[in-house]
Amino acid sequence: MQSASIRRIARSQYYCNTASVRAAVTINSRGVITLPARLRQALGLKADDQLIAELTPDGLLLRPAVTLPVEVYTEAREREFDAAEAELAAVLRAPIRRAGAARKRAARRSR
Repeated sequence: MQSASIRRIARSQYYCNTASVRAAVTINSRGVITLPARLRQALGLKADDQLIAELTPDGLLLRPAVTLPVEVYTEAREREFDAAEAELAAVLRAPIRRAGAARKRAARRSR
């Protein structure tokens, strides 16, 4: 009987029958490894995809990496954000001031 994790792996897009997709690879003088096309296709890898290389007790493990873009802002752009946040804070504070002032006026009238 298959465990739940094996069934989950079998349904994943990265699952492949490793016996039918084994391939020898070579490292060139610059340390670059070229994965054969049939291996890349079986794993759904394309140009510029990133992999994580991990040393395990069984050898070298290569697996797809999840990367997220990072946006770096210039000082001028950061000042724009600061100004927009200050403007928003002023707008959010304004109704509170008006409500407080209205309560004070109402209290004075009731005296």
